[in-house]
Amino acid sequence: MSRQPDQVHLRNRLLAHLGSHDFARLQPRLTRIAVGAQETLIEPGQAIDRVYFPETGLVAYVSPGTVATEVGIVGREGFVGTSVILGVDRVPLGASGQVAGEGFAIETSALMAATESSGSLRSALMRYTHVAMMQTASTVYANAHFTVEQRLARWLLMTHDRIDGDDLRLTHDFLALMLCVRRPGVTVATHVLEGVGAIRAKRALITVLDRGKLMEIAGGGYGLAEAEYERLFQPKIQPADLKAVV
Repeated sequence: MSRQPDQVHLRNRLLAHLGSHDFARLQPRLTRIAVGAQETLIEPGQAIDRVYFPETGLVAYVSPGTVATEVGIVGREGFVGTSVILGVDRVPLGASGQVAGEGFAIETSALMAATESSGSLRSALMRYTHVAMMQTASTVYANAHFTVEQRLARWLLMTHDRIDGDDLRLTHDFLALMLCVRRPGVTVATHVLEGVGAIRAKRALITVLDRGKLMEIAGGGYGLAEAEYERLFQPKIQPADLKAVV
């Protein structure tokens, strides 16, 4: 039998943020799982039986349709399956691993039972749900008003926040999905960011060389949801410092 997770050593920031009594409500039902790249966690329109708290790796929400579009990403800052906290047991979006990792799963029924007995737990999960909605709103705004280079810089920063180190193992196909553009557009935008020394790109690998330059390029497209997370879950810090704590 696997040992129950110790809150002191958790890498998922949301679980680590919970009060000890609230974490104790979840601890017996948390199961460590691995999630592979492209592994499905939520099927569009299907009941969400489990929610997932990543510790490493990256999970993406993707809209269905002929042209799939990524509408949000989740890493160690939160959890996958936020709709259940709003009383919605299925959504038209899918969620799958984009960068392989591991974390903790809990049955939706167990999570909801815990929130019904603890207002503080429910409040913490709803605050994160609010941040996730802010991220989606920022994505819509960026897609409507920013250049491909600015949007690429934003997504690279968001991925960098959630991955250890500076090497981001992302294919151009994945980046095209994130940016809702064709693959050649990603290639051009990547060359632009390389040209100013912000990144180094190889096949299926992007290395962040200058985070500050990426933030300058991303402009107002990055930082709103990130600052809101910090405001709600710990003392305010500047967006430039997010990599040290996310």
